Amino acid sequence: MNVRNSRLAALALATGVLCACDPAVVPEVITPPALQAARVERDASGACFGRDVTPAVIETRTEQVMVSPAVPGPDGTVLSPASFQTVTRQQIVRERQEVLFETICPEDLTPAFIAALQRALAARGFYIGPITALMDLRTRRAIQLYQRRTGHDTAILDIRTARDLGLVAVPRDGGGN
Repeated sequence: MNVRNSRLAALALATGVLCACDPAVVPEVITPPALQAARVERDASGACFGRDVTPAVIETRTEQVMVSPAVPGPDGTVLSPASFQTVTRQQIVRERQEVLFETICPEDLTPAFIAALQRALAARGFYIGPITALMDLRTRRAIQLYQRRTGHDTAILDIRTARDLGLVAVPRDGGGN
């Protein structure tokens, strides 16, 4: 066991001892603000919708623009070399958008559902780690990576993704979101 691993083991042991002393001490799952941005709202029919903001995509291009061409002499030698200027431009490739999408209602995100979600994402190579049944940072990142393939770049589980993963029944008419 190397020094780093022994320090991690000692820290884990100390944390476990501290938590064992005080049953009120529960490790907190901290989610960065970027992954907390979406809001879930319920409509009149009881369906839940996530509201998230996709950031603008800005492309920066830097290029050399010729200010003056080279001046050749009568014998073909260069009397004055060309001069260039560096020009940098930024262009918005995709505007910032507020996206509304059907999602799983918070009360349905049970530990059993989250564990099944983690297993489904792990089977597809998007979730790496233990099955914790917690909607933690690792799980949200896996959701976002999986959904990014369809152009839905959010860490909030879309109902279409849940159906695609086999976690939510598909309506009989085959429709839905």
